[in-house]
Formats: sequence, structure tokens, C-alpha cells
Amino acid sequence: MGRRDSNTGWSVPLGGRVRAAVRGLAFGTGFSIDIDRTRTRRRLAALCVSLVVGLVVTWLAVDLFPYHTVNDDEGVYLTQAAMLLEGKLFLYPGQLTEAVRPWFFVVQETPSAPGGVQLYSKYSPAVPALFAVGLAFGLPNLVLGAIAAVSAALVYALTADAFDRTTGVVAAGLLGLSPLFLLTSATFLAYAPTTMLNLGFAVCYVRAARRDSSGYAVVAGALIGAAFFARPYTAVLFALPFIAHSLWALATARRAGTGWVVFRRYAAIALPGLAFVGLTLAYNAVVTGDPLTFPYIAFAPRDGIGFGERAILDYEVVYTPAMGVDTAVEALDLLATRWGPMGWLGTVAAVFGVGVTARRWWGHKTGRNLRGSARRRHHGLGGRDRAFAELSDDALACVVAGVFASVFVGNAAFWGTHNGLRNGLIDLLGPFYHFDALVPLAVFGAAGVVAGARLLRRLAHRRFSASEARGVVFSVLLVSALFAGGVTVGAVEEPYDENRLRTETFASTYEPLLDAGFEQPPLTPSLPGVGAGGLESGAEGIGGGDGGLGVAGDPAAAGTETKALVFHPGPYGDWSAHPFQTLRNDPGFDGPVLYAIDGGAERDVAVLDATNRTPYRFTYRGTWTGAEAPVEPELTRLDVLAGERVDATTALGAPAWANTVSVRVETEEGYARYDAATAENLTVEWSLTPAGVAVTNRPLAAGPARLSVPAGASEVDLAVTYAGDFGETVTYRQTVSVERSGGEVRVVWPPETRVCRLTTDCGTEGEWVGPDGDYLDGVSVETDARVA
Repeated sequence: MGRRDSNTGWSVPLGGRVRAAVRGLAFGTGFSIDIDRTRTRRRLAALCVSLVVGLVVTWLAVDLFPYHTVNDDEGVYLTQAAMLLEGKLFLYPGQLTEAVRPWFFVVQETPSAPGGVQLYSKYSPAVPALFAVGLAFGLPNLVLGAIAAVSAALVYALTADAFDRTTGVVAAGLLGLSPLFLLTSATFLAYAPTTMLNLGFAVCYVRAARRDSSGYAVVAGALIGAAFFARPYTAVLFALPFIAHSLWALATARRAGTGWVVFRRYAAIALPGLAFVGLTLAYNAVVTGDPLTFPYIAFAPRDGIGFGERAILDYEVVYTPAMGVDTAVEALDLLATRWGPMGWLGTVAAVFGVGVTARRWWGHKTGRNLRGSARRRHHGLGGRDRAFAELSDDALACVVAGVFASVFVGNAAFWGTHNGLRNGLIDLLGPFYHFDALVPLAVFGAAGVVAGARLLRRLAHRRFSASEARGVVFSVLLVSALFAGGVTVGAVEEPYDENRLRTETFASTYEPLLDAGFEQPPLTPSLPGVGAGGLESGAEGIGGGDGGLGVAGDPAAAGTETKALVFHPGPYGDWSAHPFQTLRNDPGFDGPVLYAIDGGAERDVAVLDATNRTPYRFTYRGTWTGAEAPVEPELTRLDVLAGERVDATTALGAPAWANTVSVRVETEEGYARYDAATAENLTVEWSLTPAGVAVTNRPLAAGPARLSVPAGASEVDLAVTYAGDFGETVTYRQTVSVERSGGEVRVVWPPETRVCRLTTDCGTEGEWVGPDGDYLDGVSVETDARVA
């Protein structure tokens, strides 16, 4: 004799009804309170673990990445975040575009835009909107920690749904023991935020199915839609196993006669998701002019999904399926052995967890396992009769495992991982394109760990007394935890040290700028030596006014001449904030300091005229190696000398082995050579006038008496070369920007000086950065100029 349960549709025996009644009578007793306390303890444990994970990520962002990583995409997202706070989707640099174009921004000529040009990012504004929340309160790093904490909490919830709450707590902890999760979450990149949105979708999807809740369905659709807006391909790969499950559920429900109810819920998921797809296409139409052209494709048309010719900027490759497979295998090896939870040990635990899950499924299928989660196989029926279990624990575990497969198979068709392996970013931050694969690794790793602990406890209780068994279990778990900790530290140690090395290089590189006190570099928190009042005190130090400079506005606006203009080198080309992400401009280009790429006389003079700010030159001695090796930086105050004649004096030191010396001045019109004494320190006096340039204290040996300077802005070089008996040479090359207009000249002083060995011209490896630099014995430079 039995009664049909309204929730499951299964007949409930009389004994079952009696037990249910007893449980109901005991609802207010201590027994039920104990159950509630257990559940509360698990939730509190999960909350504590999530908060610890968030704090660790925040600490890494502050301590390890105060100047960001060598992945310069961080500056792109932060620039967009600042733009959103000012209500902007575009930048309007006008005539300064070439000098201030940020990394990964597309230049779009638009007659209706101020200055006829506008710039937009290759990324969508979804993730920058999250970062903007932190920027609005001046605490952007806390946003990174909050995203990490929420992700850990969501992993707990998802794992608890597939297994139990204890396993969920362990899964949250394992996520926080992943080097990939910790390091990538501590950066202003889109991978961790998108995974958080994907996880939120997964948890709400489960709630919607198991509670027959349209509310959770709507939230699930909105979250996966937002993830699509942030990173479309990433969201699709994560959602594919859930889509497969929903199709199965719809087909099964239709055969069971409850198809409409199930369809209505999945429609509630699909509609918000499709709305965000529409928003994404609308954004594409606004910025690129075509709803089907994504901004990243507008930036690099061959940087997309699929095989064939792939290219971005100066790098291109024919990406073949074989290359895709090899790349996927390499990424899998990195994730499984170094970058996943607890390194290779976590992968072993995950494999064991998959085996435990398969055994559980077999027990459910054969009816041999009637304990534990077997009682939850029919969750989600929401008070309506169902003839099938829509999302059992085993089905959810299968869907989570499917995420791992879809992420790796899908990314094999995307060349981004191959590019990341080539440029070294994956060595520093891990296989970040496979960030979502951490979810199944944490879930099944926790299942393996908990199953192993429970097996150990059962075996111990069989062989020992209760007190002895507890001691054995505690001892084994302690040793295992110490071993796991050692493996985890070993996995994270190398990337941590490599990133620390680069942070130290950035710190020494930016030191002159920080000491100058212009401002706290925009949007960059926790910089040593710069307090919260850095911007105000810096503005006072250089007289920061309130007038501001809209680049398309009046260059003589009140106060602009007291703001700073810093020219900086571009080792990777004409890109602002690449590689120097900390040197980012305000979206209106009107902050206390404007950073411009040093791009030759004509452009530099145009920037000076357009901005009317106090100019500086930031440079360094050495070769930029992606912050792997340090350089010697220098910040120099510049003056613009204007008049009918500018007289300059340059005093140079002679290397000890030198026995001959030659002096030349060079312009676009040619050169003139002068005689000089040998093997001694040398002072060169030279003058610049509208008629040309000449050395005035040395006899002319070849060339015109006064070498002409072309009209407009150009460069004039003074080159002094010392030579020895065995072919060794040192050339001092001073390059000065000169503008000839009408009856006067304007000279940007001091010149950029380089000390070159074995060549008459060289790059930053020969840059003169003051007397404290590392030079050959005898090398020295002193220079001065005045308007005559």
C-alpha cells in the first residue's frame, strides 16, 4: 500500500510515510537543529574560504602587480573603465592621435567627431564596467578580490549541487590553490570576470531546473548573455554542455507530456541571453558600423576563430588543425601539471574524482547505491508531476565534465593560445584562454579528495578503535596536506618569481616619474612612495590648474601651461601604454600629465603646440626586454628656446684609448665636418639660426660653412666620434628638434644624447641618462644652450 508523491510521481510506501512523519514531528527538536547547524557550518566554511581566496587575490594585485603585468591588455580594460565613468565609448584625441593612441585601440576617421577622428577599444565594455565600479571608489584591486571570492563561492554552490556541501567547500579551496586562478584573477583582464559570470549562469541554471523557477531561469540567461557580451567565444564554449542538456530535457519532457512547462523555463533562460546577444550586435553597430563585425576583428581582420591565415599586427601564421591539436595538448599539459589546482596533484585528484563519480552513476543505474545523493535524483520537479529526473546529480556532473571538453576542443580552433605561447604571456600567467577549465578540475578534484578522505576514515575505523582511528586519519590528512602544500608552492613558485622580477624592473623604470610627483599614475593603485595626496601635491608642484586641456579645445586655456607633458619611448611602436601601462592618459586627455610617444621632431613640435604644457622627456638606457632585464631610466625637463639664434655648448669626455676625433653636424640637407684636437676632452660650440647650423669654435674641414635647416620641424644631429688604434670607437650623438619658421628658430633643449660603441648611431642601449649611468671609462657629457 502506498501513496503517489506529488513531487516525484513515485509511489511512497507506508514505512516511508511514517519516517517522513517522524521527521516532521522532530522538526523543532534538537535533531533538526543539528542538521541546520551542520548546513550552516558548511556555508560559513565556504564563506570563509571564499573570503580568503579574495583576500589572497587582492594581496597579489597590490603586492605582485602594482604596475600590472607584461600583458598590456590590462591598460586597455582600465582605459575603457575610465571612459565609462565619463560616459564615453570613444576617445577624441584629434591631431594628437598618433602620439597618444592607446594599445589595442582602433582609429576611426569620423568627420562628425571632434578633430575628425575617434578611437575605440577592440574589447567590449562589459568587463570594464565591473572595473569601473572599483575605480569610482578608488579601490580597483578590491574588485579583483571580490570577483575571485564570488567565483569561489559559486564553485562551492555548483559542487554542492553535484555532490554535497563538504565537497563544495573543498572545491572552493582547490580553486584558490590554482596558480592560474590566483595570478590571472589578480590582473585587470577579462578571463576571471567572464568565468564568474559563467559560474553564476551554471548555478542559476541548476536552481532553475531543480526548483522549476522562472526567476532563476531569467537570471541564468542574463548572466550567460553578459558573459557573451564580455567574451563571446568563451561564453559559448562554457554554455555548450548546458545547451546540450537543455535540448535533452526538452525532448524528454515532450515525450513525458510535460514539454510546455519545461519549454517555458528554458525560454526564460534563452530570452535574456538573446537580449544580450542583441546588445552585443548593437554595440558592434555603434562602434564598427556593422553589427556582425566585432571590434577585435575591426582591429585585426585575421585575428579570429578557425584555421588558415591568422595575423595580428606584425605577427602572422598559417594556423592548421595539426597546429591546433599540438597547441591544445601543450595547454592541457601546462594546466594539468603546473597551473591547475595543486599542480599535478590536483589533476590526479580530479581523475580519481571522475572515477568516483562514474562509480556513483553506475550504482544509481543498477540500484545498488541507495544512499547519499541517490535521494536527490529527482530534485527540481517543483511540485509538478514528472516522469523523469531533469537534472540529477549525475547529469550535472556530466555537464560539468563537458565544460572541460568543450573548452579544450573549442580553443583548439582558436590560435590565441599558440600566440600566447609564442610571446611568453602564458609562461607568466598560465593558459588563460582555458580559464574555465579550472571549474571542472576544482569540482572533480574536490570529489576525489573528499572520497579519498572518507575511504581512509572507513578503513581506519575497521582496523582501529575510534580514538586510534581519529589519530590515524588526522595524521594521514596532515601529512597529505603538507605534501599537497609543497606541490602547490612548487607549481606557483616559478611564475611568481618571474612576475616578481618584472615588477621590480617596472618599479625601477618608473622611479623618476614617481619621484617627480606629477600625480599618482592614473588608475594604478598601491604605488610605493606615492600617497593618496600624490595627485594634488604633484599638481601643486607643477602648478596644476583647473582649466584642463580638451585636445580639440583652446591650447591656451588657463592653467594648461602648468600641467606636464611627458614624451616617452615606444619600444613596440607608436602605442601608448604599451609596454608602459602605468603611463595612461585620462579619457579626456586633460589630466595633470599627458603622456605622448616620442615620435620625431615634426610630431613632437605639433604636440608641444597643441598642448601648451610643461614638457619632459622620459627615456632609459638599455634594451627593453619585456621587463625581464632592468634599464636605467631618466626624466629630463625640456625647454623650448625661440629666437633669431640659439647658441649651444657641448663638453664631451674622451675615452683613455682614443687618439683621433671627428666632429660632424647633420641635417636633412647633408652634413658638415670639422677638425678637432685628438685624445682629449672636447668642447663644441655650435649655433642654430634660420640660415642653418654651424660649429663655431672648430675649423671647417668639409661641407658648407652653415648647413641649412629645412623649413618646418626637423632634427639636427651633432656627432663626435673618438677612435682608437684597434678600431674601437665611441660616438656621442646629440639629436635636437628644431623648427624654422620665418626669421626665427625654436629649439627643444636639451637634445637627446646617445653614446654609441662601434657604431655612429644606436638605439636606447646607448642612451645618455646622466653621469650616474653605466658607461665606458672617460665618457661624460655636459651641455647648455641659450638664446643669443
